[in-house]
Amino acid sequence: MSLTMPVLSTGLLRHRKYSDSSPELGIKEREDHLKSGGVHGENEAEEEEEEEEEEFDHGVAPLFRLADVRAAIPKHCWVKDPWRSMSYVVRDVVAVFVLAGMAARLDNWLVWPLYWFGQGTMFWALFVLGHDCGHGSFSDSQTLNSVVGHFLHSSILVPYHGWRISHRTHHQNHGHVENDESWHPWPERLYRSVDDLTKMLRFKAPFPLLAFPFYLWSREPGKSGSHFNPNSELFDPRDRNDVITSTLCWTAMVALLIGLCCVMGPIQILKLYGVPYLVFVVWLDFVTYMHHHSYEVRLPWYRGKEWNYLRGGLTTIDRDYGLFNKIHHDIGTHIIHHLFPQIPHYHLVEATEAAKPKLGKYYKEPEKSGKIPFHLIGSYINSLKHNHYVSDDGDVVYYQTDPKLKAGL
Repeated sequence: MSLTMPVLSTGLLRHRKYSDSSPELGIKEREDHLKSGGVHGENEAEEEEEEEEEEFDHGVAPLFRLADVRAAIPKHCWVKDPWRSMSYVVRDVVAVFVLAGMAARLDNWLVWPLYWFGQGTMFWALFVLGHDCGHGSFSDSQTLNSVVGHFLHSSILVPYHGWRISHRTHHQNHGHVENDESWHPWPERLYRSVDDLTKMLRFKAPFPLLAFPFYLWSREPGKSGSHFNPNSELFDPRDRNDVITSTLCWTAMVALLIGLCCVMGPIQILKLYGVPYLVFVVWLDFVTYMHHHSYEVRLPWYRGKEWNYLRGGLTTIDRDYGLFNKIHHDIGTHIIHHLFPQIPHYHLVEATEAAKPKLGKYYKEPEKSGKIPFHLIGSYINSLKHNHYVSDDGDVVYYQTDPKLKAGL
């Protein structure tokens, strides 16, 4: 389907598609015709069902409320078990040290690439657990969340509170063109104002997969501020001490890495830590982009009175990552996570299944993955080629394509 033009829709459209030998019939007559074995009736019914799925406009306001979705989720899915949460931390930290020890001991160039991917994936798993601390879904203890969150995020060079606060802004404004904080679309006026190099860095792989460290320092075009600066426009004055604490923890981790370079040598630290860190960044940028963009489904973005928390949350997408689903703590179950970030990750799959009947067609069933989610690579590339900007006007807008940029990608 084309993503090049904004479309105003009245919702789920139904086209009457009939065989060449059948006259145009009304809905009731059409049903009778299919039941009586009309020409190609069964095949056409399947085609019509597929068309209806494709034509569903996710930008139409749902008839259900956020409270209706909440009520569909079992009560135990909201319960946070700090012991269970800590068990995942222990599991992942042990895996990190075991992988590092094995790689250092073997020190073989046939092993290093496997180690880099495996360790980078575990860094990403650590990030997801720290992310849960930031949401308060790790435990009911703010102190425990903060201590564990700082330990996990500082170890992978993420300022815990700085990122936690900007990520909170992302959740509170998800799906809003201007107010969202993570991978939100550029309005056409901004898109036309940036130079070709900036567009290439945003839309041409692999550059967007390396964006996260730069985002932490200076956000993105159209926005300013740093996750390390307590005076940044990202933060309120009450956040100052939290941001300073996280920046100091980040600085301590940098100092530790410099010290290890002096002891073990910079090449060894590059192999043990530097390359896995880059793999972690790729994971983070890939996953977060894919949860808010799609080539297969037209996703709306909102402004003004058309935006609300529920409609914004419904613009997110679940993804299947195959064998990595449990390694990175079911982060692919993203719709329910965005609507209810207080739900622990180990309940997200069950909560999602319970909410599906209420969400109906607003739930976009993820394409099933093999053990390795190779299918998502094509989706990612196609999205970068087609999802470039949204209109400056209108309160319900869709991504449009710049043909010139697309031709160059």
